[in-house]
Amino acid sequence: MGRVVGNVDSQVTGVLGATGLIGRCFLRNVSDGGDRRIVAFTRQKKHAHEKSDNNCAVRWRTLNLSDGCQEPVLRDDDIQTIEHWLCFTPIWVLPDYFSMLVRFGARRVVAISSTSRLTKASSSDMSERLLARRLIEAENKLIDWAGKSNIEWVILRPTLIYGCGADKNISEVSRLIDRFGMLPVFGKAQGLRQPVHASDVAEACRLALSASAIRNKFYNISGAEILPYREMLSRVFIAMGRQPKFVRLPLAAFRIVVCFLHIFPRFSGVTVAIAERMNRNMIFTHKDASHDFGYSPRAFVLEPEDLP
Repeated sequence: MGRVVGNVDSQVTGVLGATGLIGRCFLRNVSDGGDRRIVAFTRQKKHAHEKSDNNCAVRWRTLNLSDGCQEPVLRDDDIQTIEHWLCFTPIWVLPDYFSMLVRFGARRVVAISSTSRLTKASSSDMSERLLARRLIEAENKLIDWAGKSNIEWVILRPTLIYGCGADKNISEVSRLIDRFGMLPVFGKAQGLRQPVHASDVAEACRLALSASAIRNKFYNISGAEILPYREMLSRVFIAMGRQPKFVRLPLAAFRIVVCFLHIFPRFSGVTVAIAERMNRNMIFTHKDASHDFGYSPRAFVLEPEDLP
């Protein structure tokens, strides 16, 4: 397909995955002020139309995957050339859009991966090992494609993401507390964590995109506070107005609990591997991101809007 033509504007940013958690946080920040114009892409035409009406800072464009072709086809014919891109889609989905990015004249791409590529690579759970492998392969595909296409890339690897009541970490913990009034833990559950708010991840993406001096680098994106796993869970109880209540279990008993939780479809993602990591330190410094583009995350303080 031919390259999309139009006016080149370095202050225009293309956004993929704008309807996801981090994408929504980014667009909310844009609506609060900013010097960039945003073109957000979605496959949901009705949703895009409603959003366009409510947020004039963002221009929404609908994508449609044509039959037998993985390349998204634009239904709008007035899209301008877009050199800068933020990709909030799962990084393994990004290759589906490589051709489109080239057509728009992409010159710089910031994409979201995860520290799970490291923490889950040796997990006892096969699905987690496959996730780590998927992240690694997707990162390599992006780097290889960007090199061949003369496109700058920055890959951000967040730690445990929470916020807006829509994450798959703290929000799921709060749902367990709401249903059962307690949480099972394995051992002392003292492994260290650095939860990072989705809005801080979104801001890191914006800062990395604007920092023209950095290119072709990985950055860990973690929260400002390092705290034990049990303390992190306790703060969820407190934010819900409850006293922390834990049941300490041996690993064998935790396996039984996991089987029971899988009766409820919402908790199908709970695995024994989660218990095994409760006493393992999983911390990643973000000092490079702070030094190179001014990343400054918040401490782990749960606001009412951060719970479902």
